[in-house]
Amino acid sequence: MKSTRASRREGRLFYLFVSPWLIGFIVFALFPVLASLYYSFTEYDIIHAPEFIGFGNYNEMFHDELFWNSIEVTLRYTFISVPLTLVLSLIFAILINQRIPFRGLFRTAMYFPSMISGVSMALLWFWVFNPQAGLFNYFLSMFGVDQINWFLDEKYAMWALIIMSFWGLGGGMLIFLAGLQGVPAHLLEAAKLDGAGRLRSFWNVTLPLISPVILFQLIIGLIDSFQVFTQAYTITQGGPNYSTWFYVYNIYINAFKNFRYGYASAMSWILLIAVTVITFFIMKLSKRYVHYEGGTPQ
Repeated sequence: MKSTRASRREGRLFYLFVSPWLIGFIVFALFPVLASLYYSFTEYDIIHAPEFIGFGNYNEMFHDELFWNSIEVTLRYTFISVPLTLVLSLIFAILINQRIPFRGLFRTAMYFPSMISGVSMALLWFWVFNPQAGLFNYFLSMFGVDQINWFLDEKYAMWALIIMSFWGLGGGMLIFLAGLQGVPAHLLEAAKLDGAGRLRSFWNVTLPLISPVILFQLIIGLIDSFQVFTQAYTITQGGPNYSTWFYVYNIYINAFKNFRYGYASAMSWILLIAVTVITFFIMKLSKRYVHYEGGTPQ
């Protein structure tokens, strides 16, 4: 009887202590998500009551040129930025994993820039890419390259934002570094005794063992690339000529500039479905290429 009373008391205390998080999740996460699903089937401008229009927003979306342009811009950014970020993060992790003097200082210096993000980072790079007084053009001029209007030329605006994305290499580098240090030393020594060089040891031993880390970084990088907004809003405003009209920026314009909350909600749900489907297929394909110490999960 005492144990039953004690378990009930523990149960009440559990719900009491978890209630702040539970209330916050319902009010600030679950309810907005469900509300956006309802609004995606309505014409809603926040002033008038929502008017149910069925799949009208979705039908209009697939006939909207800016919608398809925003998808094209986002995918172009993703296909270039994510692979380059993965490769560079891994290369830097390998370099600072070596036994070199001041290794801790180099690790700190590499990670520190990733702590600065958002608007402050965008404004910093806006100055770096300034066509008249920017450091990037000054560096290129040393090699005889003419002045480039990075954010005013549709040929270079996207490349400028891709270069900006390398500012956050430190976070990925740190995760890769942890993965590299988790590779058993005896396996590398066995490969060396078998006559394998550094490149072959890396390809046949290290890379398979850190493949779960690569998978994690790939999925996180893809999700982040689908949500690019701050750079486009702060610097380029989606231009020039819609060359940086990212998908999330398109959602923002429809919601907070055009006051089409129903249409923006429909776009948000398409983004959620796309990210879920892509992540699902990546996880399915990863069973062939990702190696886990305890075997491939089912």
